[in-house]
Amino acid sequence: MNSNPTPKKSPMTTIVITALMLFSMFFGAGNLIFPAMLGAEAGTAFTPAIAGFVLTGVLVPILAVVALAVTGRDLQDLADRGGRIFGLIFPALVYLSIGALYALPRTATVSYAMAVESNFNVSGMLPTLIFSAVFFGVSLILALNQTGIVDSLGKYLTPALVILLALLVILSLVQLTAPATAPAEGYTSGAFAAGFVNGYMTMDSLAGLAFGIIVIAALRDKGITDRGELLRGVTISGVIAGALLALVYIGLGLIGQHIDNGQGYKDGAALLSDAALQVIGRPGAVVFGLIVLLACLTTSVGLIGATSAFFNKLLPALSYRTWACFFTFIAFLLASFGLESLMSFAIPIITTLYPPALTLVVLTLIEAALRAPWMDLTHRFALIISVIWALLMTMNAQGWGSSVIEPLISWVPGHGYDLGWFIPTIAAALVGAVIDFARHSRTRTAQAA
Repeated sequence: MNSNPTPKKSPMTTIVITALMLFSMFFGAGNLIFPAMLGAEAGTAFTPAIAGFVLTGVLVPILAVVALAVTGRDLQDLADRGGRIFGLIFPALVYLSIGALYALPRTATVSYAMAVESNFNVSGMLPTLIFSAVFFGVSLILALNQTGIVDSLGKYLTPALVILLALLVILSLVQLTAPATAPAEGYTSGAFAAGFVNGYMTMDSLAGLAFGIIVIAALRDKGITDRGELLRGVTISGVIAGALLALVYIGLGLIGQHIDNGQGYKDGAALLSDAALQVIGRPGAVVFGLIVLLACLTTSVGLIGATSAFFNKLLPALSYRTWACFFTFIAFLLASFGLESLMSFAIPIITTLYPPALTLVVLTLIEAALRAPWMDLTHRFALIISVIWALLMTMNAQGWGSSVIEPLISWVPGHGYDLGWFIPTIAAALVGAVIDFARHSRTRTAQAA
């Protein structure tokens, strides 16, 4: 009896589908509105501003995913380089801040506001509850099928998202021809640094650390298990996803730069809604609503999957499905009853997490490139300083003890652009590297003797 087995996908097909999945998980509502407003505010300084934005909004997130592939495990194993306490607290805060306590409920509130409320003039508690229930119900169904996340996002949702985005960007660039204006305050000098810091707002550098485990698991599930092939697959997937993200960011930024009176809009969402209305008419507003809805849905699925997988590993007594249901329910409650006070609480945490996150990613890649697993104190010293400096910067920005903190940290170059943590962290890494190298050299000498 002859049988015809189902043909397996080629490795490159699997990689491309995974890349589309990664793009769709990264691309949420914030990724739409921030580059558009950057384009409007940067004006004639758009090129350096968008370059800085792409650095933290594209390159660093992709490097975060690659860093996880280098370790072959997940964020907790990666964070253990900073010590046992850091390895426990940092990952938990990352997953909670970009998951159920902030970014996950925001996907529903933003998509409701842009896709339903703005187009159908529907508001109130009951419509919000119904929308949130349907939104998170679909997200949960997709997230519970772990092995189907790649196919669900990569095959169906992402192409629809890319087509809608391409339609909006191309038509806007053809029809919106207002000249670029002078840069707004904040971009008149140091436009690159301003774009760099604004790239934080996408939250993708933190999300990359969370999504990496899904990408790795997806490739392994499709038969790519060799360490070298896995790293190559993750890298290629990241390059493809990063290229798509960069093209979209530049396109959205150009819309903001060339729409009439771009700096007069209160935010990027209003700017893009108006752009869609101008270039397509009323159907344009509906198209933009669909873009936001798809972007938020794909991000929601990724956040549920990544957060549930992490806490299932941390506390395996509760299954992945249990964690997924729990976090989805928490997000549903928060999305239904408002996020104003939560946002004011969550944003300082997120901005505090970015410096150690970037430090961890860069040092992990340097360690891999130099084949230097002995860089123990390099990681610990740099991460300790980055955490301390980030805490001081956040407290200062919130007005907590500014009279004492400001003189302590304002002398560092880059402080005015919220980049003051760079030099102290690099200095701490160098001190740790010198000690690590000296210890490693003594060990090698003793072994040779």
